Amino acid sequence: MNLHVLPAGPIQTNAYLLTAPERGEAVLIDAPGDVWAGVSRILAKEKCRLIELWLTHGHWDHTQGAAEVVRATQAMVRAHADDRVLYETPEVMSVFLDSAIKLEPVFPDLWIKQGDVFTTLGVKTEVRHVPGHCPGNVLFYQATVRAAYVGDALFAGSVGRTDFPGGSMDVLADSIRRQIYTLPDETVVYPGHGRATTVGEEKQHNPYVSA
Repeated sequence: MNLHVLPAGPIQTNAYLLTAPERGEAVLIDAPGDVWAGVSRILAKEKCRLIELWLTHGHWDHTQGAAEVVRATQAMVRAHADDRVLYETPEVMSVFLDSAIKLEPVFPDLWIKQGDVFTTLGVKTEVRHVPGHCPGNVLFYQATVRAAYVGDALFAGSVGRTDFPGGSMDVLADSIRRQIYTLPDETVVYPGHGRATTVGEEKQHNPYVSA
């Protein structure tokens, strides 16, 4: 399985494209604005078809390109129901945005929850619910490749904002300790913004949430 990191959209939100050329299939994690152009090039080069789109949470910068991706591929969409209003009625976020930023709804096909386990591209993935930044923030953990895609819950040396509706620093800190810091230290944490880090690095050095 190949991993492609694709920062895109107005604030350079990370999308992660997982491709399995031997299967001819791929999965996209999050869909910032205009990400489809980069995704489509890689799919063509590796002769893969996008079969699923996994959304870590409902904030606009992670979903702005989702409708375009779904129209182009008919990929199945997985997301957490606690962010349903953000996915299906994204205009509720417009009050926080420049008027030039246009949003389209996306309608998940499968509502995921804490503890769900499924296999895609031949890799087992576990869902962990990590609210605090956003009510429906989840992470996708793949033990066999030591990877966790965490959305905006945790960054290298930082954490997600908690001053938006539905945010709570107390809830986020508890989520990080219970759902991220309990993963093996060598797990690579792929955040919604910025560089990758590891669970061990953040447990030791993150100034916002101690282990």
